[in-house]
Amino acid sequence: MTIRRYVYGCSRRDFMKSAIAGAAVTMAFPAIIPSSVLGQDAPSKKINVLQIGCGRIGFSMDMPGILKQDAVRMIAVCDLDSIRVADAKKYVEESYSKKKITIDVKTYGDYREALQNKDIDAVAVSTPDHWHAQPVIEAALAGKDIYVQKPLTMTVVEGRAVSDVVREKNRAFQIGSQQRSEAQFRMACEFVRSGRIGKLHTVKVGLPTDPPGGSMKEIPVPSNLNYDMWLGATPLVPYTEDRVHSQNANSKKRYGDRPGWLRIDTYCLGMITGWGAHHVDIGHWGMDAEMTGPISIEGKADFPTSGLWNVHGPYHVEAKYANGATMIIDNKFPTGVQFEGSDGWIFVTRGSMKVTASDPTSGKKSSKKGPLDASNPDIIKTPLGEKDVHLHVSEKGDHHLDWVNSMKTRKPATTNPEQAHRACSACNVAWIAMKLGRKLTWDPAKEKFINDDQANSMLSRPQRAPYGIDTVLKKG
Repeated sequence: MTIRRYVYGCSRRDFMKSAIAGAAVTMAFPAIIPSSVLGQDAPSKKINVLQIGCGRIGFSMDMPGILKQDAVRMIAVCDLDSIRVADAKKYVEESYSKKKITIDVKTYGDYREALQNKDIDAVAVSTPDHWHAQPVIEAALAGKDIYVQKPLTMTVVEGRAVSDVVREKNRAFQIGSQQRSEAQFRMACEFVRSGRIGKLHTVKVGLPTDPPGGSMKEIPVPSNLNYDMWLGATPLVPYTEDRVHSQNANSKKRYGDRPGWLRIDTYCLGMITGWGAHHVDIGHWGMDAEMTGPISIEGKADFPTSGLWNVHGPYHVEAKYANGATMIIDNKFPTGVQFEGSDGWIFVTRGSMKVTASDPTSGKKSSKKGPLDASNPDIIKTPLGEKDVHLHVSEKGDHHLDWVNSMKTRKPATTNPEQAHRACSACNVAWIAMKLGRKLTWDPAKEKFINDDQANSMLSRPQRAPYGIDTVLKKG
């Protein structure tokens, strides 16, 4: 498949800077100019961000990560739950107040209204998985730069559309695969691609699992929640708190616990995409297979037969790639990625680090393997040479800063839309193999299964109007 190169265009703020610089040549400025106009906090020097989705990930990762960036101002927040919107507004304003910055944060219950605000330059999408594709595409069409949580999409068809539109509109893009910005993951991939373990033949990916359960009892929809829009393009079904997110008045419960939607495959495919998007992405990075996918895949998994939460339990997936390597994904492996080659192995993981307090574990301890380990210490201790592979380095190891730098320079961030799509699509086809329980042949160029109508029918999902990318693209 031919992938076009896209060069980011000039942003509205870049244009304003150029206009101000040009005006300085022809205009006589007053002798004294307030620092608020042309100083470090000049409006033209800040990137205005809208936060879409103010739940667990928004509060624990994306809002804190963006708020600490000096080049950015979060001027608006949006959520379908009005309590969350109010909490987010208070949190953002108090965070800026500590820096002696006064901002009246705008609030929205519908991000589509917010996208019409021309003062907003960029969006951060921290919504449930089934609400990733549509706001990302609409943001790109509205000319906004984009940060979106992983996994990119629920289906391969959605992912292809997101990648194509974001690149076509030349938007600065980053996905929440923060492992790309962490030194040990980058170094592991550099060592593998530089031949430190010889010819790569196997990549082992260990992921956690989620428990079954969840109450199916219908209860009244809270007055603070726009439930119909929360369901979006998915089928209309009765409300229960275990389907959506906590309404507990205790903020630690409301924003700390893993919400029920993470365990329902209508809204999330489970850990195969939840954490798989992280580790499969690192596997692709180390394999130098970021712009492609497997050529065959087979899997099996246990799926709950009762209760509300129905994402997979224990599983095993094997995917073969055109470069000769096989990726094996199994919940029995220590959580992380192990690259195995003819001359040794390299193992990389987050170690004891958790992104959020409620992060699950695989149940398998890896005490003998630190965040970066190898069969021979020299494999990872000997510095890389000039002729070795050197991958993108995120400044200060800060993933949100890497996005900000992309917006400022108009150069790609550590993960571009196509790489994000390819990591997610590999997880999508793994889930299909797990559901069908048999070997499938995949064409990564055409993004179709070969001679398998049943599997191909699972590459997209029906969409409930007026929501979904089909409606957006028809208007596009």
